Amino acid sequence: MIKLHHLNRSRSKRIIWLLEELKVKYEVVAYQRDSITSLAPVELKSVHPLGKSPIIEDDDLIVAESGAITEYLIDKYADGQFAPKRGTKEYVEYSQWIHFAESSAILPLLLKMFVAKDGCETNFLAGYADLESEKVISFFDESLAGKRYLVADQFSGADIMMSFIVEIVKNNGDFEKYKNIAAYAAQLATHPAFIQADNIELKAEA
Repeated sequence: MIKLHHLNRSRSKRIIWLLEELKVKYEVVAYQRDSITSLAPVELKSVHPLGKSPIIEDDDLIVAESGAITEYLIDKYADGQFAPKRGTKEYVEYSQWIHFAESSAILPLLLKMFVAKDGCETNFLAGYADLESEKVISFFDESLAGKRYLVADQFSGADIMMSFIVEIVKNNGDFEKYKNIAAYAAQLATHPAFIQADNIELKAEA
């Protein structure tokens, strides 16, 4: 059975969603952030030296990093679903979105979050984070024009990975500004496994 080490308010909710879509047996081991620092508990370091989440254990294999976990689970358990065929143009597009979620997209959004949390005046960082966030989220929004899903009008692991970015846009109150992302969020919410992942995360925080 797959074991998912899940941290509350983290990117690992995406992996719960994927596991639900795959209909594989899994167990959630829940961890809570420190109420003051918001950091993960030290117990996670006993699973992986970085002490971050998500992490999965599958038999004797430990896999970290959301994108790598998503690719691993789809390759092993999806039976041809949730990813385009390798070697196709669509697969390249899919792979780019998988990596975009944890590189170009997330960095400026995290910088904005950290600047706001710190509350200090910056000479460069706040302006950079604002400009880069606008650039990457506008690109994401424009890429969704006329689409239900990101790649070939088919639900895939790319949509699961980008759902965390959607959640940040929503939490920032920017759905009015990014109409395509708002419509995309509504489409993702039609998946029963998406709703189930929300419920499982809520139980893990209780």
